[in-house]
Amino acid sequence: MITKLENSNEVVANKIHTIFQNSYKVEAELIGVVDFPPLLRTVIDITRSRTDFYGFSDKNCLAAIIEIEIKINEKNLDIHSLAVDPNFFRLGIEGKLIARALKSFDINAATVETAVLNKPAISVYKKHGFIECKRWTPSHGIEKLAMSVKVS
Repeated sequence: MITKLENSNEVVANKIHTIFQNSYKVEAELIGVVDFPPLLRTVIDITRSRTDFYGFSDKNCLAAIIEIEIKINEKNLDIHSLAVDPNFFRLGIEGKLIARALKSFDINAATVETAVLNKPAISVYKKHGFIECKRWTPSHGIEKLAMSVKVS
């Protein structure tokens, strides 16, 4: 079941933080980095965030999170985070969250950024029609790519 999460609630923010930590530790290993910016995000950062968080629960257990921002004037959805607890990897949950986000809002396009070396994430986004539109290396040194998809 996918539901909107009240990230301003500290108990909920702690659950989101736990999923982020568990998932992003695996991603950091996958792309071969020790200092991974998403792992620096705190519970307080999550409670103060103005983005929207949606969670996928399995038997009342929060299994995955998608964090989005809708830019109404541009009719664009930005995916800020997509994290799945490692206990729920390879079950297609991330695809369900992406599909729900793309279908639930009045948007024309969606964008996402990820590490170039994060092949599993890139593969999932490609399955949903995302195509690469930009590559760059930010100051933290992890090469990234941006992907976008038109939504009809």
